[in-house]
Amino acid sequence: MDNYHDPIRHLKYLRQSLSQDNESIGFFISAGCPLSVVMPDGKWPLIPDVENLSAFISEQLKGHKQYMVLLKELKKAEKNAKNIEDILSFLRSLLLVSKGGDVRGLCEKDLLDLERVICAEIVKKLNVTLPDQETSYHRLCNWIRSIDRKVAIELFTTNYDLLMEQALDDLEVPYFDGFVGSRRSFFDLRAVEDNLIPTHWSRLWKIHGSINWYQEKIGDQKKVYRSSEIKHDASHLIYPSHLKYEESRKMPYLALIDQLNRFIRKKSSFLILSGYSFNDGHLNDTIINALKANPTAMVLGLMYDRYEKESGVGAQVERYPDAYQFAKKQHNLNIWTFDKAIIGTNLGHWSWTQNKDDCDLDLLRFVCKEAISPDESEYFVKLGDFSVFTDFLKKIIGAPKEGYNV
Repeated sequence: MDNYHDPIRHLKYLRQSLSQDNESIGFFISAGCPLSVVMPDGKWPLIPDVENLSAFISEQLKGHKQYMVLLKELKKAEKNAKNIEDILSFLRSLLLVSKGGDVRGLCEKDLLDLERVICAEIVKKLNVTLPDQETSYHRLCNWIRSIDRKVAIELFTTNYDLLMEQALDDLEVPYFDGFVGSRRSFFDLRAVEDNLIPTHWSRLWKIHGSINWYQEKIGDQKKVYRSSEIKHDASHLIYPSHLKYEESRKMPYLALIDQLNRFIRKKSSFLILSGYSFNDGHLNDTIINALKANPTAMVLGLMYDRYEKESGVGAQVERYPDAYQFAKKQHNLNIWTFDKAIIGTNLGHWSWTQNKDDCDLDLLRFVCKEAISPDESEYFVKLGDFSVFTDFLKKIIGAPKEGYNV
């Protein structure tokens, strides 16, 4: 491969873009980000990734008869039994047709009980706190509050945990998550859609729900609320994609997907994806369709590890094939891995030839060089590690705006 990308040039562009106080800047925080939190020996990770969370749930429920039936039927349907979100989606699809009889050996009561038990196990595993105020989440929040912004920062996340809320609270960064009220906070759809919130408040949009969201039936209607503390006996709204269309307009899920779509369609919007593997078809469609509709927008996917990985039979395969396929066709979706990047639809490895204009020590620390032979070296840009990326944000704080020539 002869194509290459100059890491210093693109890091300068990224720093310049993030230093604006009057542009729409957003961050998409996904499942890989909690893995960046440094923990004491034997305590890492603070929260497992989706595959390991799914394995934990299955281990906890291996003696649950109905759960084992569900997994058996899931495999028959050729669904992914190693993804807890696929398990929940399958379970809820059965619930929709379970009234009046059994579905795949499970009755409505079995399915409702399974949903409650699975969500309760997820809540127990994800109800954790950040170990200190020096984490990658805190560095992101410190960057958010470093400038008096004319346009609010928007934080999108598919994670159910409360790590982002804890960091925002710890650093006293005001934010709005769609809920208002104090005793039993309720979702305010009008405030979300009409942007009726102060500019200095950041926005936190939890697209797949949260461990402190729950559903109650008030009269003939189901209402969604947010609690300040975890309710272990509640009907939790975790990955609520099962909601019927006529109900979901009243629920957070579609409203927050719409918010992601609206954000990307804003003029010159800039969204950075961290810890996202492009494994969610619905979210992928939302991002790509919005980018197609708005050529002034830019989405940057910061991906963990190298461009390729071992296949298991000695061959190299693409690590994030869906992301690469989209980026090679969509000019305003860029993908950076540790050793290669797709920028402006062009795939190339990172390569840098030092010159007198590149003596910016703040940027040089994010370009790694490793010798692969006496005459050849590889360059790496590891911003796909959320911890490294938030270190990059930390270096931006206080940096002068002038001199950012691309």
